[in-house]
Amino acid sequence: MTYRSFLRFARLGIALTAMSLAGRAVAQQPPASGPTQVGVVAVTAGSLPLVSTLPGRAVAQDAVDIRPRVDGFVTEVLYKPGQPIKAGDPMFQIDPTTYEAAVDEARANLASANAAVPQTEAAYERSRRLQGSGSTQAALEEAEATMEQAHAAVTAAAAALKLAETRLSWTTITSPLDGLPSVAAVSPGDLVTAGQSDALATVTQLDPIDVDMYEPSARLQRMRERVESGEIQRSQTLNAQLTLENGVTYAATGEMVAPGYTVSTSTGAIDFRFRFDNPERRILPGMFVRGTIEIGRIHAFLVPQMAATRSRDGTLRAWVAEDGKAVRRILTEEGVHQNSWIVTAGLQDGDALIVNGATNLAEGAEITPVTVEIDENGVVRDLPATQVE
Repeated sequence: MTYRSFLRFARLGIALTAMSLAGRAVAQQPPASGPTQVGVVAVTAGSLPLVSTLPGRAVAQDAVDIRPRVDGFVTEVLYKPGQPIKAGDPMFQIDPTTYEAAVDEARANLASANAAVPQTEAAYERSRRLQGSGSTQAALEEAEATMEQAHAAVTAAAAALKLAETRLSWTTITSPLDGLPSVAAVSPGDLVTAGQSDALATVTQLDPIDVDMYEPSARLQRMRERVESGEIQRSQTLNAQLTLENGVTYAATGEMVAPGYTVSTSTGAIDFRFRFDNPERRILPGMFVRGTIEIGRIHAFLVPQMAATRSRDGTLRAWVAEDGKAVRRILTEEGVHQNSWIVTAGLQDGDALIVNGATNLAEGAEITPVTVEIDENGVVRDLPATQVE
């Protein structure tokens, strides 16, 4: 084969290859299609609960460190750690020997003081009858003073007895509240002293339990302005629902027991305290939770979360069907309610919100709206024979 023949053959091969690739590209081009079919639901504004979600932390309603009020050796630990106890239940016993002796001594002193009273009273009465004939005014006053001293001695002796009996009662250390006791920090034979810094144990009340929730003061101010303007109808009472650390919604509803009046200098938030029943002790002090509070009601739209998306700048957007074309709307939301956005701006009554088939839609794209419904499980279901113009 000559060089010129080789060139003609190569040119022919290149031409055939180009024609083959062009034909394949034409074959792979998608066929022309009509308007995109989308599922829509009609939206209507109504009165909806306005819910605020706040971080929170559980705190014990009451917790007390148990410390001795008298000195002595611990003779017995009278409770079982972790087992519920009632207020007044004994927890520790301190050797009462010296305190029992002090009570006996105080009783004897009181008896002695009481025995002296009749004698002084009789002496005073004699001096009073004999005044002017066989007794002077000075003798009468002395007898009266002696009688008063006897009565005072009785009062002092009674007080000393009461103190001695009280100190004796303190040898049995009881729980001041209902709750769960911790493990004892002492054992029988340990010496304890009155008012020592180290606690013998701790008793914590877990039912009910309190939860502190934190609302930014700036958001609270905005909320107050909206309530005052009538945009939000405030609830008469504030109740809260909890979501635990594992994502489970806590069954009990909490009531607010202490509104906040000061703003934290470190977080700029106001602390609100709510109280929850906790019979199963699912909530423990120090546990982080998330609380939802129904602040009031607001006139707004419910937009399924599947029908709206967040852009990179945080804007919430959704598609609506308008004159057979897809139109993108920017929405203003006020939180969520039952897996739907609470939307206060961006929609109008009767708008056909696109909830299905919005993938790859472009502004102004031709669409065929078909009315659908969303069931309680969030599944889109077609309705029979319906098409939105």
